[in-house]
Amino acid sequence: MEQQTNGPEPAAVSEPVSRRGLLRAATVSAAALGTAGLLAGPAAAAPAGHSHGRRRVPVDRISIQLYTLRDQLAADLPGTLAALRRIGYRRVEHAGFVGRTAAQFRAALDAAGLRATSGHTGIPQPFDAATWEQALADANVVGCKKIVHPYFGRDAEGRPIRDAAVYRALARDLNQAGRLAERAGLDFGYHNHQLEFVPLTNGSTGFDILTEQTDPRLVHFELDLYWAWRGAHDPVDVIRANRGRIRQVHVKDLDVEGGFADLGDGVIDFGRIFAHEREAGIEEYIVERDDAGTPPRSPADALDTARVGFDYLASLRY
Repeated sequence: MEQQTNGPEPAAVSEPVSRRGLLRAATVSAAALGTAGLLAGPAAAAPAGHSHGRRRVPVDRISIQLYTLRDQLAADLPGTLAALRRIGYRRVEHAGFVGRTAAQFRAALDAAGLRATSGHTGIPQPFDAATWEQALADANVVGCKKIVHPYFGRDAEGRPIRDAAVYRALARDLNQAGRLAERAGLDFGYHNHQLEFVPLTNGSTGFDILTEQTDPRLVHFELDLYWAWRGAHDPVDVIRANRGRIRQVHVKDLDVEGGFADLGDGVIDFGRIFAHEREAGIEEYIVERDDAGTPPRSPADALDTARVGFDYLASLRY
């Protein structure tokens, strides 16, 4: 394996918008609302999922990926964590330790009254058991229950991977990583982007290979709902094909141009997806927006995204 994938969540990647995925997301959400008006713009999408059902996202399962607040955390770690707790978050998913040791980061979380139940830490490539075991030890210091490989899909030159053999090799590495994680008392997962849904030279997709060739007992999936739609894959179809393996979801919204949006301002009908939560096996609903707090927005805007996301999920009915 040549791709370097260890480390925290990478910078947001810019991929060409799959027009098919965008239109399908909008059309499916419009059908759920009983109107095609959703296609007219974000405002029409805001009520999606709020108008029906008695089920709700358990508040204690709402989390946030700290990559969303990376600049704010770098400027003021204790203050930002405290602000998240005031919003209502009880748990977070880390994307590295913000320049601290695992013990220092855990102390900052404890002081804020938060738990990092999950973390993004890439497996070493080429795979090295000793390096991975140290990452697992750090995860246990922080208090994580889950550790997630955050990114794959490009070769050393930055080109999208189209070779099925590369994904088969990754699946073997993921199984090794999952086996060691299990021994360390941790659940191991894989987080998707759009690239895993790009057709390979053999006609399959990287996501197909990863789901088929990883051991369900060792590897679960953290399904990023935005990137699935960007890859022209309906998350409900992904759930149905992988029952019990979608234990975490990244909840981020898709605007009408294919960019990021705060929850409720885009075209994704999250209620429709979460209606399949038991089939999926979802244990965590993780708010994320890749461009929150980055120009032209200010770092402080990331807290607005966090607040909107928490309130949206807490009030959602489906």
